[in-house]
Amino acid sequence: MKTKRISFLVVILIVELTFLAGYITAYIINKPKDSVIFVKNKDVEKPLEKYSIESLSKTDIPAGTLEISDILSEQEKYISYLFLFHFVPGLDNKIIKTTTGVINIPKTGIQNGSYPVILMIRGFVNQKIYVSGMGTKNAANYFAENGFITIAPDFLGYAKSDREAENIFESRFQTYVTVLSLLKSIEEMKNNRDQFFVNKVIIDEHLTAKLLNYSTINIWGHSNGGQIALTILEITGKNFPTVLWAPVSKPFPYSVLYYTDESEDRGKFIRTELSKFEALYDVEKYSLTNYYDKISAPIQLHQGTSDDAVPANWSDTLNDTLKTLNKNVVYIKHSGADHNMNPAWNEAIEQNIGFYTNSTVY
Repeated sequence: MKTKRISFLVVILIVELTFLAGYITAYIINKPKDSVIFVKNKDVEKPLEKYSIESLSKTDIPAGTLEISDILSEQEKYISYLFLFHFVPGLDNKIIKTTTGVINIPKTGIQNGSYPVILMIRGFVNQKIYVSGMGTKNAANYFAENGFITIAPDFLGYAKSDREAENIFESRFQTYVTVLSLLKSIEEMKNNRDQFFVNKVIIDEHLTAKLLNYSTINIWGHSNGGQIALTILEITGKNFPTVLWAPVSKPFPYSVLYYTDESEDRGKFIRTELSKFEALYDVEKYSLTNYYDKISAPIQLHQGTSDDAVPANWSDTLNDTLKTLNKNVVYIKHSGADHNMNPAWNEAIEQNIGFYTNSTVY
């Protein structure tokens, strides 16, 4: 009797296992197309890894071509031109894209007739209202009036530039490539005139000579442009004298998440994309706070105490960190000033000119 009972249970077990195996097989064969199977594979493709700070520092960023396109305005002391910058944002030497921007050429240089260049990097501006030069125009015009050549890229997706990358983080990282390629082009202009040409406009005969024989390269960055500027200094390790106005200096991705409440969906899309990014990549490799030791450029740091976009304690911490690392940084706080340094704008811009004029020549 006991033997029959055991045999019966064995039969039942075999039937159940057979049914379960059939169910699993049927599910695999008829698995819905939108089902996702997560497989841990260290060899999975990581296309954005090339944009990590370490990777970019080891990459020979190709120069692009700077094209002067149209006269935007002529003032007493300088002329503003629209420029087109043709470069390879994806670093694959295949797809060339174009970003627009504004270049100011002064009619008279600074001391001894030299023409220093200031590469200007703006902060965030909504694409719907953006026009070329927005976010840098006032400072750029003032610098040009005082003998500085200013170059301010719009970045992909803005003004008349080509479309940015579809992935929001690749689009962010390609701002670094834009600046790196533009810097490389400026550096090579003196020896390779193919990096620069004039199209359409009638210009004064000395424009080419001024741009091709600049004296120094400097950087100016505001808000998120300050974050880009700091990252560029880390990637290159070069001595580009740099002014920062209220830079975003928190670690990635907190530096992005902090501002998500300003988006229409309160950051839902960004958080979704970030979760995908973090599943593949080590975010620490994209955070500027991990590479401050790579900076070798002198920095003049400005912060308004009434800034409602970048908290003053961010710049306090940045200054303390750079000082601890024995970096050459001068920190200037403007009592009561907002994110755009008002009402201390005139004071700040004059301090910028003094800094650029007296900094070590690159």
